[in-house]
Amino acid sequence: MSKLELQKCILGSVSTNCYFAKNTETGEILILDPGDAPERIYAKISAMGGSPAAILLTHGHYDHILAVSDVREKYGIQVYACQAEQELLENPSANLTRYTGKPVTLKADVLLSDGQVFEAAGFSIKLFHTPGHTKGSCCYYIEEEGVLFSGDTLFCGSVGRTDFPGGSTSEIVRSLHRLLDTLPEETDIFPGHEQSTTIGYEKRYNPFV
Repeated sequence: MSKLELQKCILGSVSTNCYFAKNTETGEILILDPGDAPERIYAKISAMGGSPAAILLTHGHYDHILAVSDVREKYGIQVYACQAEQELLENPSANLTRYTGKPVTLKADVLLSDGQVFEAAGFSIKLFHTPGHTKGSCCYYIEEEGVLFSGDTLFCGSVGRTDFPGGSTSEIVRSLHRLLDTLPEETDIFPGHEQSTTIGYEKRYNPFV
């Protein structure tokens, strides 16, 4: 039986999905990609009636990190990211925050490696390092719930842009194939933008396969 309550806010100038994954047994909440508007994030958490446990970053671009420092400080929680993304997080030009007028230098508290399984909010979570959109882009897989948070690696019927610093079309296609070859078809995918999808749908209809 599922213990996951999943909600989202759409935040910022490019409509980024910020997800809130609540463990209904413990009341703990994971915040994925708090991209902007911290007050809206606080309001969502209050409405869900839970206790924030951690921030998970799929990558370090501005539209996924602008509210990280405020949210981390308010709740006293740690920020998780792929270790390959730390250099981008610390560079306002590379993470594109310099061009928003609000340059951000960010250091994750917990750096994860490819395939690493960790516990957060009572969930067992596996990190997939999926380079292509950025060098340290990653996806978070909660096997027991059958969900994947894919960031800007995999969208419904598409993949993320590769024309930013550190991007690579060949790498993102390899990352896509790895996800589709590894995960069950019924896995629900929650991307960084637009609507959700499934592994099975992407196997059949994603033009990058």
